[in-house]
Amino acid sequence: MCLILIYFSAIIYLSAAGAAEWREIMQDEKAVREEICEIGRRMYGRRMVAANDGNISVRLSEKEIICTPTGVSKGFMEPEQLCKIDISGKVLEMAEGFGPSSEVKMHLRVYQRRQDTTAVVHAHPIFATSFAVMGKALDSPIMPEVIVNFGKVPLAPYGTPSTAEIPDAIEPYLADYQAILLESHGALTWAKDLQTAYMKMESVEFYAELLYRTTQLGGPRELDEGKLKRLYQVIGGRE
Repeated sequence: MCLILIYFSAIIYLSAAGAAEWREIMQDEKAVREEICEIGRRMYGRRMVAANDGNISVRLSEKEIICTPTGVSKGFMEPEQLCKIDISGKVLEMAEGFGPSSEVKMHLRVYQRRQDTTAVVHAHPIFATSFAVMGKALDSPIMPEVIVNFGKVPLAPYGTPSTAEIPDAIEPYLADYQAILLESHGALTWAKDLQTAYMKMESVEFYAELLYRTTQLGGPRELDEGKLKRLYQVIGGRE
């Protein structure tokens, strides 16, 4: 009788523990969905995207990713409209009529090559995209903060949207950077969490606007070799 009671007590305990873990996982996903929508509103409010442009994704686990749907303004998304896919792009969950963007392919390439990354942001901020359309990288050493954040923001060659050409174009830069311009397209940032990935997008746009405005004033004054060498020593040798 005692053994039977112990057995059923163990079953009840394990069931409760399992339910608690399930609730925790679901709460995490709920929080991620809400955060993606909040970041979408920020992007829209800062004119980093127009209409239905841009996409955001967050890696929930080794195999699951939450991403924004196609055809929906980032400023007006609802958590239930977001899609869940696996690392290969297979749809696991989606609301009717809200499939993932075809541009999620470049997000997946980042996750496949960068195990330390859990969030990717793609946007079309005006100044950064202007440089991308001109075919120019953001590589002028004009501020210590820019160098600490990025070193530089390289330009990936043009790729046809919605094809594997863009993921293939960005792949050579994934190991060494966390921000990139997409030729004639926009910008892409990635990081260990969504807030950081979004902040990197803000920083890319600030860098691009600063370069544009100082060019109008006659050209930025770049840090000389001595200042750069000292800065690299301070931040650990990044070049």
